Amino acid sequence: MLVGLAAVPLALASAATLGTPLVQAQQPPQPQTITLVSYAVTKAAYDKIFPLFAADWKKKTGQTVTFKGSYGGSGSQTRAVIDGLEADVVSLAMAADVSKIQQAGLIKPGWEKENPNNSTPINSTVAVFVRPGNPKKINSWKDLDNKNVDVVLANPKTSGGARWNFLALWGAITRTGGSEAQARSFITGVYKNADVLPKDAREATDFFIKRKQGDVLLNWETEAILARRKGEWTTPYKLFSPNVLTEQPVTVVDKVVDKRGTRKVAEAFVKFLYTPAAQKILSTTASVR
Repeated sequence: MLVGLAAVPLALASAATLGTPLVQAQQPPQPQTITLVSYAVTKAAYDKIFPLFAADWKKKTGQTVTFKGSYGGSGSQTRAVIDGLEADVVSLAMAADVSKIQQAGLIKPGWEKENPNNSTPINSTVAVFVRPGNPKKINSWKDLDNKNVDVVLANPKTSGGARWNFLALWGAITRTGGSEAQARSFITGVYKNADVLPKDAREATDFFIKRKQGDVLLNWETEAILARRKGEWTTPYKLFSPNVLTEQPVTVVDKVVDKRGTRKVAEAFVKFLYTPAAQKILSTTASVR
């Protein structure tokens, strides 16, 4: 027994002398993939933000992060998440869509308080695109209720941006002294002038600019900014008054991140959207706070 005990420190000393590690080196964190589900017009911004965050996260933690993005009308995307599309993070066109996911038991109550501005890193307003020279003389909201004006706007059943359009049209009447009955009549007239209701805001832009359909387009101001920066549309857009401040929230989907073990990186990504680097990118496709 004495011989055995004496051999223990000798073995340790030999290991130290030879440089043999006594403790296994810490392994780098396992790579993770984050799925973002968002409304259609954000794709250009997120395609630029993803690699910036991944590089920043790798530098801070040593972990490799990759992203999958799903884009479409906010209403359709909301239903897809509720029906089983596993999103670590949702970026939707309005708080009402996030609330539906909360009501389905996927997001915990109080998500609005987890980040600044009620978890809203993006906002915009409703812009009006007209043809060069404004041949139909569209200079106010009321000019849209004209059977000789072909209006292009997205479908409120599938598009969050379209629901903001609806609110802007409603407010155009009720905020200027009109009754709710007059607002309903006005909106009915505008939608009667729409030959087609694209499924989302990006498709609506394509109909008006690329397919040259319609006399006027209602859409996010962000779409007008992006079209001008890409050189697709040079005619000045209009911002009628009164208007609406559209707020687009972003939050983690609690049930998914807890299931997949991605909460830490998903929450960090949402916070990253408030950094100057991300806000600069969002400003190319969105008006930001």
